[in-house]
Amino acid sequence: MAQKAHSLSHKVDVFYHLVFTPKYRRKIIYNHYRSNLGEIFQRLCSYKDVEIIEGHLMPDHVHMLVSIPPRISVSSFMGYLKGKSSLMVFDKHANLKYKFGNRHFWAEGYYVSTVGLNEATIKK
Repeated sequence: MAQKAHSLSHKVDVFYHLVFTPKYRRKIIYNHYRSNLGEIFQRLCSYKDVEIIEGHLMPDHVHMLVSIPPRISVSSFMGYLKGKSSLMVFDKHANLKYKFGNRHFWAEGYYVSTVGLNEATIKK
């Protein structure tokens, strides 16, 4: 009798609620950078196979509900997202270099929490 091949691939539904802010909490996200930031986040997440469930660009911070594959740690993904997005913003908008010295668009740190069955509460 032939043995059934066992697969090591599993479906994991782990959602993360991420919050991060621009440097000095400047309220610049609602300016004309808003549409560019949304496109940049979608592009960078698609490169890493991260699914954006929901995202909101507030005046001085960003909320994202994402599903990160288990092979990527949350800290490495956040370093990638914040680092690459700041470089892409500065490439598109050269005038920001005078407001944000040394190409630091995002503030240090971020907030992350896992989302399980209380996804509806997080969405509120």
